[in-house]
Amino acid sequence: MSKITCFGEVLWDVFPTHKKIGGAPLNVASRLQSFNHDVTMVSAIGQGESGSKIMQYLKDCGIDTSCVQVHNEYKTGKVKVMLNEKGSASYDIKYPRAWDKIRLTEINKKAVENSDAFIFGSLVARDDSSRKTLYELIERAKYKIFDLNLRPPYYTKDVLFYLMDKADFIKFNDVELYEVSKYMGSKYHSLEQNLMFVAEKTNTKQICVTKGEHGAVLLYNGKLFYNSGFLIKVIDTVGAGDSFLGALISQLLNKVEPQEAIDFACAVGALVAQSEGANPKITPSEIDAFMNPY
Repeated sequence: MSKITCFGEVLWDVFPTHKKIGGAPLNVASRLQSFNHDVTMVSAIGQGESGSKIMQYLKDCGIDTSCVQVHNEYKTGKVKVMLNEKGSASYDIKYPRAWDKIRLTEINKKAVENSDAFIFGSLVARDDSSRKTLYELIERAKYKIFDLNLRPPYYTKDVLFYLMDKADFIKFNDVELYEVSKYMGSKYHSLEQNLMFVAEKTNTKQICVTKGEHGAVLLYNGKLFYNSGFLIKVIDTVGAGDSFLGALISQLLNKVEPQEAIDFACAVGALVAQSEGANPKITPSEIDAFMNPY
């Protein structure tokens, strides 16, 4: 079991017919906790029922909420989610919200200093307040995991480059990889060439790129590992990449071999994509049965 701190947005994903608790860092934290890690969430909510329900959800998951701040002047996060006919999501992210204003405190500094890993995304850096807190906490982290989550217009090249340079592990999806590598001046066409280009430019030895239904590729200390994905019926893709990352980091921190780790993570991501919402409960036996159907 590892001690892990997740930093960033907690919010409500509002679908056309219902709403669910989400936010990429919360989804990652929830999945990591389900694999029996000791997880702390650093974020902020507003006053009222919406924030209270998120706080209770985190507690029910067993996640440490001592670093979740309550703000009077800002509302709890909210995202309007639109799904196309294939279940792929697009987002209308309300701004500003409480998670844009995460303050630096002694308690969240100590949480990061005492953790084996610190996980953060790019969306939380859209506001000066949370970005400054993130930059301070990164300097205190032992192992820094950067999960790109490119949501126009809420990112800049300078911030992305800064966070990639600080990270020990970077996770992209394939679209994000091509976009960022182009920003950095890549002339390459293949995914692998662009992955290696970014690794060299940022001096990062561990990079993972997800490819939707086609699985993922993992660069781990100079070697590439592949999984080609699982054939499923997609219900919605919300949170699938987050659970993938939580599963992958869980395996790697547990010293599982990289090939086994990426196979496991792709299975967990697929199980989420064929379920409704970002955080369906998935048991170890369900994962095992999914990976070994015969």
